[in-house]
Amino acid sequence: MGDAAAALREATQALGETSDSPRLDAELLLAHALQIERADLLLKLPELTAPAAFSALVERRRQSEPVAHIIGKKEFWGLDFQVTPDVLIPRPDSELLIEEAVRAFAARQPQKILDLGTGSGALVLAALSEFPGASGVGIDASAAALQIAHNNADALGLADRTRFLLIDWKTPDWTDSPGSGFDLILANPPYVSTDAILSRDVAGFEPHQALFAGKDGLADYRIIMPALAKLLSPTGLALLEIGFDQANPVSEIATANGYHVELKQDLGGNDRLLILRR
Repeated sequence: MGDAAAALREATQALGETSDSPRLDAELLLAHALQIERADLLLKLPELTAPAAFSALVERRRQSEPVAHIIGKKEFWGLDFQVTPDVLIPRPDSELLIEEAVRAFAARQPQKILDLGTGSGALVLAALSEFPGASGVGIDASAAALQIAHNNADALGLADRTRFLLIDWKTPDWTDSPGSGFDLILANPPYVSTDAILSRDVAGFEPHQALFAGKDGLADYRIIMPALAKLLSPTGLALLEIGFDQANPVSEIATANGYHVELKQDLGGNDRLLILRR
């Protein structure tokens, strides 16, 4: 295809209308095509040649396919996670859950961690990487998602401290299987209104069951919140990601179920996380 620097410039221009980060996307795609790390690409760029396969990857991104799906992975909390269309792509905003968990357990480490709707396993595995004495359980209603989570646990060397269970919290008695007495519960449940208009790279490529939660986006919180009483230890914490406009309604659900609520904002200043205590 020619010299890599020129190909990178052309790709960046081509992706300008599709992506909010066209240069980064182009770098990640070119590094993937060359089978090298992005850092090596930037270091050796003047001496590299772009392979013919690069143009096809750029075209896929031009059609709004997420970069993470094209290259098959996404970094989260400094760790690489395999991703496919069967799982939600881990977002930087969700790292706030791990950041706050580390802060909350600075003096004592959690022993048992539960991830509700684990998907790729990003939350529970990132937490286990920070708490070496803990064990974790991740549940999900998708068998395909759990296979990805298993793969990630193996790749990160955390499989011996993690269990993944096929559980749908919309079924009766779903809380019987994970166990109880969890010191830390993490959840990034579906919270998008079914009426919401999403970008094409999300609506067209990511699993809808991990996104949508009824007309008001609160259906899954209404299921999860009463169940926490059975799952959480008396001194445990539950950290729940929320939509930017959901702090009040989700807090009301939590308060009605007997929890003290603390609200945290993400790096963009948006309401993003509720910390619940008994």
